[in-house]
Amino acid sequence: MPRCAGLKPDSSQCERIVDGRSTYCYSHDPTKKEVRRRAASKAGKSKTPAGELRDVKAALRQLADDVLERRVDRADGSVAAQVLGVYLRAIEAERRVRETEELAARLDALEQQTSPTKAAAWHR
Repeated sequence: MPRCAGLKPDSSQCERIVDGRSTYCYSHDPTKKEVRRRAASKAGKSKTPAGELRDVKAALRQLADDVLERRVDRADGSVAAQVLGVYLRAIEAERRVRETEELAARLDALEQQTSPTKAAAWHR
C-alpha cells in the first residue's frame, strides 16, 4: 500500500496510507492547504468564545447563588461580577477583531478575483 509522500514536523516520513489517486494524505496535500486553514480557523472560532461564554455564565449563576445564600459577601460578589463583566467585554472585542480580519481577507480575495483596473478604482 502506498504511503503519503509528506514529511512530519520531525522530518520523518508520514505513515498514512494513500489511495492510488494521490501522493499525499489530506494533511500534507499542498492543494488542500487553504481548505485546511479555513477549517482550522472555523474550528477555533466556534469552540473558544462559546465555551468561554458558557463558563462565565455558569460562574455568574454560581456567584449569584452564593451571594443570595450568604456564602459570599455582597461586596466580594459585586467585584467578582464586575471582573467577569470585563472578561465578557474582552471576549466580545476579540470576536469583533477576528470578524473584521476575516472580512478584510474575504474582501482582499474578492478584489484579487476582479480585474486590476476595477480593484484599483475601488481604492480611489
